[in-house]
Amino acid sequence: MTLHIERRHAIVVPLPPETAFPLFTPAGERLWLAEWQPEFLHPADGRTQTGMVFRTGHGGEETLWSCIEFAPEQHRIRYARVSPETRFAHIAVQCQAAGPGSTRVEVCYTITALNERGAEKLAALTEDAFQASIDDWKQRIEASIMAGTLQNPAP
Repeated sequence: MTLHIERRHAIVVPLPPETAFPLFTPAGERLWLAEWQPEFLHPADGRTQTGMVFRTGHGGEETLWSCIEFAPEQHRIRYARVSPETRFAHIAVQCQAAGPGSTRVEVCYTITALNERGAEKLAALTEDAFQASIDDWKQRIEASIMAGTLQNPAP
């Protein structure tokens, strides 16, 4: 039974780091992921800051999130999240310049199963499945750029 995994993958998006980084904040993610609808608990206005707390129901499972590090100067953000029915995770996103007008986005998930159902979810999140999901982020961001729907969200 798989009880703990770490998955890491990087993508390159055609935006400079100062534009790309805010897309990985809770409010910014809504600009390219329609099903991402966080409910902001603290602060209620959804302003990204260390200590913020929000809830999602993505995938039909309630998940509670907290931003445990917000370092916009370094283009880094980290979250702790718990889906009480299945698993606990830490997520880290680091953006770095990858050339003129592009950003390398490294995403790392460290996940611990809370029970057998959680272990089943972890077993399904193979390296290939994780890479495919992060590659999907790249495709959604690029599609939003092409559609002209991306704006620079306030971090």
